[in-house]
Amino acid sequence: MAGTMDILVREMTMEDYDQVYKLWTKISGFRIRSIDDSREGVERFLKRNPTTSVVAVQNGHIVGNILCGHDGRTGCFYHVCVEDGYRHHGIGYKMVRAAIKAMQKEGVSKISLVAFKDNHIGNAFWQGIGWTEREDFNSYEFILNEENIIRFVK
Repeated sequence: MAGTMDILVREMTMEDYDQVYKLWTKISGFRIRSIDDSREGVERFLKRNPTTSVVAVQNGHIVGNILCGHDGRTGCFYHVCVEDGYRHHGIGYKMVRAAIKAMQKEGVSKISLVAFKDNHIGNAFWQGIGWTEREDFNSYEFILNEENIIRFVK
């Protein structure tokens, strides 16, 4: 595997969807929603947040992705991932820096994300680059669309 010097981190576009979705399906423990993560769902997300999601690319092959959006106040990272063989080479950190820069251009003051308790690799990554685990609040959700089924990648 080549070093990170030949990895390009750039803004994600809909032309990247097929490769990004394929990457998501390779990440063990990944959770993919049938509607939100469909082509139409991601297109809707990117229309609302056209400049903040990123991909890491090597020789035309997408090896990493962050879906990133905001509500004008708080940014949120979704689906942060790096292909297994490319981990531990600074690619995730490079993508995080690019997404943070995009959020700063949008005037966003903070970014949050969800890392599932059983995602040991992800939790170690976030703690290792200085993110703070919040223990002062509970997280809740209310399902509006029961057809938006979660599929777990094994």
